[in-house]
Amino acid sequence: MILSFDGFTTFVREMILATRTIIGISFVIGLVIYKWRKRHLSIYHSIEEFLQSQNNLVPIKYAYSDIKKMSKGFKTKLGEGGFGTVYKGKLRSGHFVAIKMLGKSNTNWQDFINEVITIGRIHHVHVVRLVGFCLEGSKRALIYEYMSKGSLNNYIFSGDQKINDSLSDLEIFNISLGIARGIAYLHEGCDMQILHFDIKPHNILLDENLIPKVSDFGLARLCPLEKNTVSLTAVRGTTGYIAPELFYKNIGRVSYKADVYSFGMLLMEMANRRRNLNAEAEHSSQIYFPLWVYDQVNKEKEIVQEDITNEEQEDKLIKKMIIIALWCIQLNPSDRPSMQNVIKMLEGDVECLEMPPKPCLYPQESYNNEEATTEEASSSFSENSL
Repeated sequence: MILSFDGFTTFVREMILATRTIIGISFVIGLVIYKWRKRHLSIYHSIEEFLQSQNNLVPIKYAYSDIKKMSKGFKTKLGEGGFGTVYKGKLRSGHFVAIKMLGKSNTNWQDFINEVITIGRIHHVHVVRLVGFCLEGSKRALIYEYMSKGSLNNYIFSGDQKINDSLSDLEIFNISLGIARGIAYLHEGCDMQILHFDIKPHNILLDENLIPKVSDFGLARLCPLEKNTVSLTAVRGTTGYIAPELFYKNIGRVSYKADVYSFGMLLMEMANRRRNLNAEAEHSSQIYFPLWVYDQVNKEKEIVQEDITNEEQEDKLIKKMIIIALWCIQLNPSDRPSMQNVIKMLEGDVECLEMPPKPCLYPQESYNNEEATTEEASSSFSENSL
């Protein structure tokens, strides 16, 4: 087929146009990719600059290649959750560490910054130590001291009877006292008040000597010591441990008393070695266990606990933990003690403790039959004394 001169000219023009179009599209795609990479590199650079500007950060920054060597190619998995996966690692010094590899979702950036900045400035026997971190491109990791006994959750809820039997009431009590000291340090022992907002059994780790350490500061907030409350845009914490003021604004402002509430729920579970909320309970009154426990203690009845020693001294420790827990989970934040007062109560005699008002689940709940008892008991822990 022989093309005319005009046909050939048209063909050449179409080829040139097509070539220009392909080049143009390629340029646009390249520009989009370039801007996308530049934008993400800018995010990584900004975060790195921000972290480096925190002069009081002690944790070491590791390269991703170092992380792979420490974990031997991520060989031993310790746990997994929505945040990512935790692996066992080993430093060149020979010390074991726990390496938390965060997921790639952008929603984890704030959690990452929170943990590095918050834990990086803390040194306390009852707060887990952040050894280092990794920030290399999209790779993010947090390296903690290794806690050989794992989570407290394994010792108070596990169906493995051998695990439950391994902790005596005295050990459980000592662990609760250590947790209280760790939280008190966060509230009053640093240059900034640190509100954890996720105190629960999973976030309490035990070392080889059963020394408890508060961990996981992804939801933590820093607050000036002179400031009593914080503003939150969303509810923080885990269901069953979240303070009611995070849901019901008419109860009171959000403060360190939210951590006190969470500790109270944890303390109740430790004392009774069962979850506070149990939808499968045989009696409806035991679905929310703190209410049932309150009635038993208030009537001076013996609290029946399976597989727990009946020695008088340890019974007193358990009763003390329960009464203190009931104070901590009061609906009104002003009725809850500070963590320093919690420590004093734990270290004191159970005979010196007054029974608190009956705990309420919701603001609209009231106990008219116990109004007099409530007013008298509340005066012991008025806001002025906390």
